[in-house]
Amino acid sequence: MKTKPYDSMKTTVKENQGGFTLIEVLIAMVIFAVGILALAGLQVTYIGGNASAQMQTEATALGAQVIEHLKSLPYDAAELDVAGGSPHQPPAGGSGPYDVQWTVNTTAVSNTKEIDVTVTPINRVNGRPVSISTIIGE
Repeated sequence: MKTKPYDSMKTTVKENQGGFTLIEVLIAMVIFAVGILALAGLQVTYIGGNASAQMQTEATALGAQVIEHLKSLPYDAAELDVAGGSPHQPPAGGSGPYDVQWTVNTTAVSNTKEIDVTVTPINRVNGRPVSISTIIGE
């Protein structure tokens, strides 16, 4: 049996050694960590978008509710007065975290009024104003 020159050093070297080296494992962990951090960043974006959509939906529903209330009033009600107190506002504290205002204008057609309702979230970071318009007749 022929001995190799390094056999006398008490160190054995296996050929075709299977498994991963420490460098390969560290590189895999770095790639995995970057992916997880990217997903965490996206989750924050999705949460902000969801909050914004919820505020937009609530503002739209509140605006539609105000429009329906105004349409149910008599044509000459104080809340539908063209000249006085525009923009109009509901009683204080009645709209929660939203600022609701409406303006009433006359239109080119006689005996009609145009109502423009604007609902603005008080927290403007996550929400945008919503505007709804309608025309009512006498």
